[in-house]
Amino acid sequence: MKIEVQNLLKDYVQGEQTVKALDNVNFSISSGELICVTGRSGSGKSTLLNIIAGLTIPTSGSIIADGKNIFTLSDIELSLYRNAKIGCIPQQQSALSNLTVLDNVRLPFHLSKREGDSTEEAYRLLELVGIEKLAQRVPKRLSGGQLKRVVIARAMMNNPKLLLADEPTGDLDTETTTDIMEIFRRVSQSGTAILMVTHDLDTTGYVDKHFTMSNGILSASS
Repeated sequence: MKIEVQNLLKDYVQGEQTVKALDNVNFSISSGELICVTGRSGSGKSTLLNIIAGLTIPTSGSIIADGKNIFTLSDIELSLYRNAKIGCIPQQQSALSNLTVLDNVRLPFHLSKREGDSTEEAYRLLELVGIEKLAQRVPKRLSGGQLKRVVIARAMMNNPKLLLADEPTGDLDTETTTDIMEIFRRVSQSGTAILMVTHDLDTTGYVDKHFTMSNGILSASS
């Protein structure tokens, strides 16, 4: 899968002012690439992820996925595209408190009709992220690092072509950050494209490409 971000602009009107959240952003990401975007809060990083996921409509520009602009899709087609092609790791803790770890991971599988054994796949992913022994726990009995692993496994449940991660290591200690980045490397080496946005410069040593964002402008990092 190849995602092309073309001439992307996003403006927000605040009173009489227009704020450019994204200013003519252009780049691409292909299968197996691990890319990070670093920058200060408010620089446009999360807006970029939300537009690539089809959750936010840009002011202008295109997101081309395998040759097709996702913003020409209907709402239903766009929802199916997200469920089938994209895994999202949000910044905030998002595991459902009333479900076990196993059922949190299985959940995306059952949001649309598909064949296969969700339990078997969920256990495979929990093993990938190193918490298969916690499958029957509920989120309140997990550490922050364990919760992050649950969310990563859940994002991988439908074998996405693109994984979008918003500050995936922001609230983790150094050892857990290293573990998460090693997981990302293994996932990308299996063919999944990963785009992460972060404040954490320590993660840049694991990536294939590093961009910086400032005032909505994206630049390749030296």
